[in-house]
Formats: sequence, structure tokens, C-alpha cells
Amino acid sequence: MRNHQLKIYNTLTRQKELFQPLNAPHVGMYVCGPTVYSDVHLGNCRTFTSFDIVFRYLNHLGYKVRYVRNITDVGHLVSDADEGEDKIAKKAKLENLEPMEIVQRYTNGFHQVMYQLNNISPSIEPTATGHIVEQIEMTQQILKNGYAYESNGSVYFDVKKYLEKYNYGELSGRIVEELVAGQRELDGQEEKRFAADFALWKKANPEHIMRWNSPWGAGFPGWHLECSVMSRKYLGETFDIHGGGMDLKFPHHECEIAQAVGATGSHPVRYWLHTNMLTVNGQRMGKSVGNSILPAELFTGNHALLEEAYSPMTLRFFMLQTHYRSTMDITNDALKAAKKGYLKLINGLKVAKNLLLQVPTLPLAAEANENIAKETHALLAEVYAGMDDDFNTAMAIAALFNILKKINGLHNQSIKLDGYNAATLETLLTTFIAFIENVLGLREEESVQMAQMVPVLLEIYKEAKLNKNYGQVDVLRGHFKALGLVVKDMKTGIDWAYDEV
Repeated sequence: MRNHQLKIYNTLTRQKELFQPLNAPHVGMYVCGPTVYSDVHLGNCRTFTSFDIVFRYLNHLGYKVRYVRNITDVGHLVSDADEGEDKIAKKAKLENLEPMEIVQRYTNGFHQVMYQLNNISPSIEPTATGHIVEQIEMTQQILKNGYAYESNGSVYFDVKKYLEKYNYGELSGRIVEELVAGQRELDGQEEKRFAADFALWKKANPEHIMRWNSPWGAGFPGWHLECSVMSRKYLGETFDIHGGGMDLKFPHHECEIAQAVGATGSHPVRYWLHTNMLTVNGQRMGKSVGNSILPAELFTGNHALLEEAYSPMTLRFFMLQTHYRSTMDITNDALKAAKKGYLKLINGLKVAKNLLLQVPTLPLAAEANENIAKETHALLAEVYAGMDDDFNTAMAIAALFNILKKINGLHNQSIKLDGYNAATLETLLTTFIAFIENVLGLREEESVQMAQMVPVLLEIYKEAKLNKNYGQVDVLRGHFKALGLVVKDMKTGIDWAYDEV
């Protein structure tokens, strides 16, 4: 494992802490996954891409990571409170479908978007409906420990009892009295002893589709319970990282802490990480505002607020330019700049791979120049420093562009190779390649048709140049331009690159 001082911002303590998991080099990470009753939105994309980066970087450092991301397919009520109708069941009724048909459709759609964004699949992706037995067992355990009570076929967590020994509100900073004062009256509140109590198990009304038998009668689990159950089952009573969007900090993650402590007496998580919200042209994104953009709309450009289509990798690069804890503002200018930056890096990736293949035949020194060796080490250290600082991808990308200047200089021979030996040059190139592909998860977006067409056009272009047929050269340059490419006449020969304009 690389000896890096990785610090992450722990939402619970509100400070950066040195990451030292007690069971290193093994790391357990749980991220709250989607509720599959609607299309995935850009906020989801940002959250899951951010934790994909955490997953990738920890793997890169040598940790063995078990990444668990759940699918919420039951128990998420319409108001996210303890009343109303299950969102999936409601959707199923509207479309006259089985609830699991709704689940499968939107799960497939979620996976498709994650694939388009090049997010790695988690180690385990459990579902709430697949863990009903465990949710009943955890409810019984909390009841046995005196932190829950049954009321009319439902089971509620007893917040007042919990407060006698523990702090409900430690993660979000909420004060219980203020929460209670600010709550409106909801259906089912008369079943509770205290307004801040939340459901572990809900009694199913006769018309409720998704229901299971339990010691308290037919019902379904509360929304918060599934994550406590599945994280404990696959990662243990205490694990390293729990993540999600900042909107989940309260009540969802606060309730998770209370449930876990109520069941086992132990705090479930060492490091809490939360991603920040999105805005569009400075306004918070929302359907009511009319500025909500779906990933498919972004990829096709089919939205009134978009001036053009932006590819999945452009979106990924755009998201990585902002630290995950900062607000991310979506504008056409910012997306266009991201497209340009992404293409610069991908052009550099192509150059780096070609140079790496040529290392055995290049006129390199037997021993690296001491200054060049130090400079190379410093350039690479900047990239790691960015990622070690709470996974700051923006800092890491800035450092990668500094390395790219060096690689381009070596490629176009404005920087001499004779100060490098093979080991120093290979380290520079392989680290650059690894960070772009394996850590940042960026990949070249190239169609099969373009892959077949470009080599043919390039050969025709070379022949036209050789024969001094400049009219045909201009025509071919136009063809490349139409494909989003440029031809480069270099000292080392003729090459092509993605057009960054």
C-alpha cells in the first residue's frame, strides 16, 4: 500500500481526519443508493460518481474495498415521513403494473446511466425487499433493548428514551425540540409517543400492495431501517465510510445512527461523507422551477436550457472539476469548458500511451538527470496531494494538466528526452495514464465508425501531403473538422487529435 496521509472530511466531527481504518488494508464503504420509482437525476449522478472516485482511489492506494450500494425498492413513503403511500406502490397503481416491474425498469435505467458515466459497479448491491427478515430481526432487537415500542401494529423508535443516553441530532446538528416545534400534524402521529419518533415497521392499510407478515401483523419496513440492516450485514457493526447526498443527513442518516446504536450500543460509522447540491444557472435544481435536467436530456441536448448536447464523459469531467462538498452550478459555458478540458486530457492520454510504447526505442539517458528526477517526483506528488486532501479531484486535475504540458513538450520535442532515463519517463507516463483512466475514470469516447474511418483518412491525407496536393489536403482537413478532429503536422510525423475548440 502506498504510504499516503489521506485526510477526509468527516461530517460527524466536522473536520478533516487522517484516514486510518482499524482493519486496514480492508475498507468497508456503504452508499445510499437510489429509490427506483423514477429516472435517475443529475444529483444522483454527482453523488454516485463522487463515491466511485473514492472507491477507485482507495483501490489505487492498495486498499481492499468492499463497496455496498443499496437499491431502495420498498418503504420510501410519499412524504419521506411516517405517512402516505409507498412511492413504488403508488407508481405501480398509476401504471397498472406490478411494483417489481417498476423496480426493474428504473433499476435498469439507473444501471445504464452509471455505465454511461463509467462508474464501477459496487461490490454488493442489495435490495430492501431482499432483506425483510433481517429488518424484522433488527426491529425486534431494538424493541428488546428498550429503544422502540409497538403501537397499533406499527413499531416506532423511541427518541426520548434514546436521548436519555445518546445524542439524537449529532450528525445533522439538529435540536430535537426545534424539530418537534417545526413539524406539522401528519396522519399516524397519534400512534407516536413523541412527534420526533420514526417508524421501524409500518402497519399496512388494506389497499397497500407491498406487505409482509411480521410479529406485529402485515406491514412493511420503515425507510431508514434498510440501510442499517444491509450495512451491518455486509460490513459489520462498525465500518469505515458511509456516504450519500447532503439531503440524506437528516432524517435518514441521523435515524440510521440511532437504529444502529439502539440495536448494538455501537456507533455504526467511522467517517461520514456527504456530497453537496446542484444548481442550474445559480438556481437550485428542481421540477417546480423548471430547470430539472435528466442525464438523457443532457446527453442528447434535448432540453430548453441546453445549447448543445454534452457527452457522458464531458459530464463526468465537469463533475470532477468541483470538489464533492461544494455546490456545483450547471451552465452551458461551464459545460463547454469541461468538454474542452476533457478533450485536452484525452488527447494527452493518447500521446502518453504512444510515448510509453516507444520507450524502448527512444534516445534516453542511462541515468536520469537529478533535477529532472526531482521535478518528475514533484509533479506526481501534486496529483496525490490533491486526492489525499479529501478526494479533491479539482486539485488533482490541475496537477494532471501540469504533467500534460511536460508530456506534450516531450512529444513535440520542445523538451529534450536525453535528460530522462526509461524508469523516470515510464513513471511519469504510467502515473498520468493511471490517474486519468483508473482513478478519475475518464475514457475515450470514440464510435466504431470513427475508429475505422480515421486511419483511412489519415493515410489519404499523408499521400496528399507527399504529392503536394494542397487542395485535397484542405478538403481532408475539413472532413476531420466535421468529425471533431484536427490533423497535426509535426516534426515526428503526421498525427491527429480531438478538436478542443
